[in-house]
Amino acid sequence: VQLQASGGGSVQAGGSLRLSCAASGRTFSDYDIGWFRQAPGKEREFVAFIYSSGYITHVRDSAKGRFAISRDNPKNTAYLQMDSLKPDDTAVYYCAAKHGLVGGDGYYPTSYNYWGQGTQVTVSS
Repeated sequence: VQLQASGGGSVQAGGSLRLSCAASGRTFSDYDIGWFRQAPGKEREFVAFIYSSGYITHVRDSAKGRFAISRDNPKNTAYLQMDSLKPDDTAVYYCAAKHGLVGGDGYYPTSYNYWGQGTQVTVSS
């Protein structure tokens, strides 16, 4: 499956962005989707993931109440709504996919087989 992340940009603290992850090439509804981020000099870290059905989601503790992950399977697209952004949220954001029948913890980048190219999010104070 090919993934294309978009929607990043520069915002002030407290602002909002919605990232999109458009998929092609495979049956999108068969895949769990994760969002990760990587700031300069830091390791890639988990942000959120959503199961293939869309019924179960998980968001990192520091983003609970601010970020929400969703998906529209008929549109082959997943989303990450980010509200109340903080400077610490500044990073390149990546979406990733793994088949729903494949094992592996959705919190770890190594569980995912397919990655998008990343989109930059910059939050200024």
